[in-house]
Amino acid sequence: MVQEIEGTFKVADIGKIGEADLYTKTWLPDGPIKAKLIMVHGFSDHMGRYYDFFPSLARAGIAVYGFDQRGWGRSVKKPAQRGLTGPTSTVLADIAAFIRAQLPSEAPVFVLGHSMGGGEVATLASDRAYDDLIGQVAGWLLESPFIGFTPVEEPSWLLVFSGRLAGRFLPHMHLTRPIPPEHVVRDPEVQQSIRADALMHDTGTLEGLASMLDRTEALSSGKTRLSPRVRGLLHMHGDGDLVCSFDKAKAWFDRQKPAVADATFKNYEGFYHQLHADPGKETFYKDVADWILARCPSKEGAGEGVKKEVEAAPAAAGAPESKL
Repeated sequence: MVQEIEGTFKVADIGKIGEADLYTKTWLPDGPIKAKLIMVHGFSDHMGRYYDFFPSLARAGIAVYGFDQRGWGRSVKKPAQRGLTGPTSTVLADIAAFIRAQLPSEAPVFVLGHSMGGGEVATLASDRAYDDLIGQVAGWLLESPFIGFTPVEEPSWLLVFSGRLAGRFLPHMHLTRPIPPEHVVRDPEVQQSIRADALMHDTGTLEGLASMLDRTEALSSGKTRLSPRVRGLLHMHGDGDLVCSFDKAKAWFDRQKPAVADATFKNYEGFYHQLHADPGKETFYKDVADWILARCPSKEGAGEGVKKEVEAAPAAAGAPESKL
């Protein structure tokens, strides 16, 4: 039986937004841990919105560790914190700290980023300041990463220019940027659950949104390139994605592939943005598990000591249950 553990993770005071206690959730296999997966969610998302994806990985022997990023989900304690992510340096430092908390590891460690989180993960894996960390990760997985907008979601140049200008003077000013649920996923029930989810506030700060656009521009232009210490890359994208550009993401992958010995691109024909929630999602679940397990040692009982250590950690007091 899969064990689900809630908790908190303290991140440091970086820049001007202070330290924070981030909501965490862990899914542990009933048997030995064959691999560990660190999950980084997307814009206006949280760890309670991935359905049977994480339990299915845990049933395959893959422990999943995730957290609601600064400004998102249950890590938001008051309205002023909505979208308050800080600049890219803070975003990357938070993710790196969460990964380091699982290192060194008896079981191989993998990192998966979805949407905005995919762009963040790709940026982290390209930052030479984190080469020591990058070399300890067995593989990097990207689900529909934000490498560029689709035409239907592309903001006008005037909106971008005015937002950047205002952000210089009011970096923590809020801007709501809703994405129609019909652009995110094809399942009507999931669309309705997005509309009803109070944790999905669709709100960013001008600083945070500008930083996200800067990361995306650096990736799509080729300025940002993966570190040579990246050992494996699995890039998964649906060609029906109406939120993050399939073509720009594929172009980014094609530029990285020659430098990564173990690189795979998987096109999910007709799928929308959330591969983990779209009809046919079970195929995506299996592909992720198979790719990870194919890169793990088959030693019986590997990771059992890590599992016992996690089980001994205290759960977050009074943390609310996921709505899904």
